[in-house]
Amino acid sequence: MIRVISADFAKSSPSIVEALSEGVTEALFLGRSNVGKSSLINALCYKKQLAKSSSTPGKTRLINFFDIAYEDEKKEKFNARFVDLPGFGYAKVSKEIKKTWEEALNTFIKKRVSARLFIHLIDARHTDLDIDKSVHVYISSILRADQKILNIYTKADKLTQKESSAIFRQDKNALLVSALKKSGIDAANERIFSLLFGKEI
Repeated sequence: MIRVISADFAKSSPSIVEALSEGVTEALFLGRSNVGKSSLINALCYKKQLAKSSSTPGKTRLINFFDIAYEDEKKEKFNARFVDLPGFGYAKVSKEIKKTWEEALNTFIKKRVSARLFIHLIDARHTDLDIDKSVHVYISSILRADQKILNIYTKADKLTQKESSAIFRQDKNALLVSALKKSGIDAANERIFSLLFGKEI
């Protein structure tokens, strides 16, 4: 059993140029606006207000960094960083701003050496959207040998048992979570830790 023993906001950055220096193993969180990225990060870190969510979908265009410390059952500590990337799909901004924003994000994703894990958040109620398929194809196309993708399905508390079973048939490695009900959070943390550090829990 692993646990998060500390989690702190480190910095917000508009691009890779202003980003934190590398050297800490990173998990990058991607997802549509309003998929619940901030809520999930808060739940994973057991802090209610660590990641701030916007009431306007697509408003946040910053890359947010959080320093995380894990401890395993042997009391060994592991340092990691969660990177909250801007949500995609709903941004109400001009085409010029959106293009600049997307180019900066693409550059960050491709060139970030410390990135070891892409966590793709998918709304459990809408698992077949073209935008999510496109993101998965894109990340898969640039994935390095030392990187992994993890799909986490959010808002699982709103599903029926039948709907949950359908997701597992579609994705046998699916992680269903609910930040509201705190269900699936421990399992998600263990999977993230395992993929970041190559250790089985």
